[in-house]
Amino acid sequence: MIIAIDGPAGSGKSTVARMLAKRLGFKYLDTGAMYRALTWKAMQEGVNLKEELALCQLMDQTTIEFRGKDEGLNVLVDGVNVTKKIRLPSVTNNVHFISDTPGVRHRMVKLQRKFASEGNTVAEGRDMGTVVFPDAEKKFFLDAEIEERARRRYGEFKPKDKEVSYADVIKDMEIRDKRDTTRNNSPLMKSSDAIYMNTTKLTIEEVLNLILKEIEFAVKK
Repeated sequence: MIIAIDGPAGSGKSTVARMLAKRLGFKYLDTGAMYRALTWKAMQEGVNLKEELALCQLMDQTTIEFRGKDEGLNVLVDGVNVTKKIRLPSVTNNVHFISDTPGVRHRMVKLQRKFASEGNTVAEGRDMGTVVFPDAEKKFFLDAEIEERARRRYGEFKPKDKEVSYADVIKDMEIRDKRDTTRNNSPLMKSSDAIYMNTTKLTIEEVLNLILKEIEFAVKK
């Protein structure tokens, strides 16, 4: 079984997807981490982030793996644990070059489908329900008001980087939203058969319970 969860940054999809996978005993697929992993390696190798051929060649020579599960899930690139490194601001600011590259996305989709073919999976990202898993048994699109999404993201940054302001976070989020929804290749959008959830005024547990009810209803049918 595949459960696809899409949505913009700060909508809660990563946390919900991880908790849902744990609750159901499914594998958790963080597709955003895969793009971040390749971005990190490209930066390490000094590869031109605007050169599609070079990025595709790098992708063909790179092994991206997930090890562990739930909160202990680690991302490895060619056997090296890069879980923390791929969350650095320098990677975040450059990952759009990778995710906007058609050839790279094509290769990533093949990897993501292979991962899901090996067992029940909760997959989260930007194009899970529309492109990667169009036949997923259940699809959800999580969203929230941008002010709330920025508040959540700011809460994550505040303890680590006191130089980051709420204004910076919301501005960055507006840029990312526009970039994700207007890109030519696999833009962020709700699939016609996905269940839309506005999480602005909901706790993570409330969102999780709503999703679980939908899944249980589908199983009973």
